[in-house]
Amino acid sequence: MAKLEEIETEEHGDTTMSIKMRREKKKYSIIIPTYNERLNIGLVIYLVFKHLQDFEFEVIIVDDGSPDGTQDVIKQLQNVYGEDRILLRARPKKLGLGTAYYHGLKHASGDFIIIMDADLSHHPKYLPSFIRKQMETGASIVTGTRYVRNGGIHGWNLIRKLTSRGANVLAQTLLWPGVSDLTGSFRLYERKAFEDIISSVVSKGYVFQMEMIVRASRKGYHIEEVPITFVDRVYGSSKLGGSEILEYLKGLVYLLITT
Repeated sequence: MAKLEEIETEEHGDTTMSIKMRREKKKYSIIIPTYNERLNIGLVIYLVFKHLQDFEFEVIIVDDGSPDGTQDVIKQLQNVYGEDRILLRARPKKLGLGTAYYHGLKHASGDFIIIMDADLSHHPKYLPSFIRKQMETGASIVTGTRYVRNGGIHGWNLIRKLTSRGANVLAQTLLWPGVSDLTGSFRLYERKAFEDIISSVVSKGYVFQMEMIVRASRKGYHIEEVPITFVDRVYGSSKLGGSEILEYLKGLVYLLITT
């Protein structure tokens, strides 16, 4: 009996070790769309490498023809970190946020896809929390949220905060997506889930993030949240304007009708 227990213990230990090894072998592809982010991208990449030292990952930067020299900075980063770790996959002009992620996906080799902004509003220090949450729960999607305890927004004036909050409350009321932050763009996806969801998404611009998470919810994917503090960009100007707000409202109506 003792020998049998010893064998079972060893087998259990092997299973635990096997699970640990499978987790350690997982690769993460981080897709970062850029446009005029010359002043930000270097620091973002430095912080990604600092906080993901214990993980296997690659960074795929999809630059839409930035005229400010963003691509030159990225090429310098490739000299430092290696072209196998920093992949520049440029496009000739701005073609939409959703298509940027789809373009990056075609060049990704990871088991998981992480999407984030290049303007330092998404601090890479949260990446290990996303990965741990996925490992602990087996979630297909882990999304950063500003609207739960320990989450928040820094650097926005009151009107912008109220606009963002109001947009999320409106979407929550109409769409019932099961997550607290629909418009956030700091997320981790299981690759198969990302491929499945993005194939059914129509939106190309800022509504893309909302449509992704709503369709994921409708498809029954397991979604978990991690509180983050969103920080307004320090360098460069915001690309959100009146046309994007109108696009958001149109997208909201579209999702209400089609999901």
